[in-house]
Amino acid sequence: MDLALPTPGTPPPPAGAATTTIDTPDGAFTIIEAEGAVLSSGWTDAPEDLTGQIHPSIRARAFDPAASALDPILDAVQRYYDGDFAAIRSVRVDQASGPFRVHAWDVLRMVEPGEPVTYLQYAERAGKASAVRAAAGACAKNAAALFVPCHRIIRTDGTLGGFRWGVEVKQRLLDREAGRAVPA
Repeated sequence: MDLALPTPGTPPPPAGAATTTIDTPDGAFTIIEAEGAVLSSGWTDAPEDLTGQIHPSIRARAFDPAASALDPILDAVQRYYDGDFAAIRSVRVDQASGPFRVHAWDVLRMVEPGEPVTYLQYAERAGKASAVRAAAGACAKNAAALFVPCHRIIRTDGTLGGFRWGVEVKQRLLDREAGRAVPA
């Protein structure tokens, strides 16, 4: 476990949070965890790329480092990459925002692997068909990549749209979940 120091101007991780980086077929994957919940994660080897995504109310909290439970999270990531795409649902996530965005993140966790939905379908599932921009905003502000699978949301025309960690990673995740070959 690496408790890296933040770069100047980057918010530090919450007190008591643990940061670790592992290798995945899609590159380095870093997780910031506290008390068994993912606070932020993404395909980077730089924790400072993740801390700004953590809501200020969470960054202000102090967590008990003795309650850290990183092993089940790492196990879920390994199982995901071994083909058990549902494994990530068992991981607790701690994110904060307004009521719609928090609900939208819960809805994201229910999008089935291999069955991406459009931003419009996602907004409808979140209960606000007219809130496509708000649904897209929930994807953009999602701090817990993979565990809250915003990569499963695509444009209405079938193109990928954006992804904080790059469209190449998004395509690889979608291909893997659909059972298509993923180049090594």
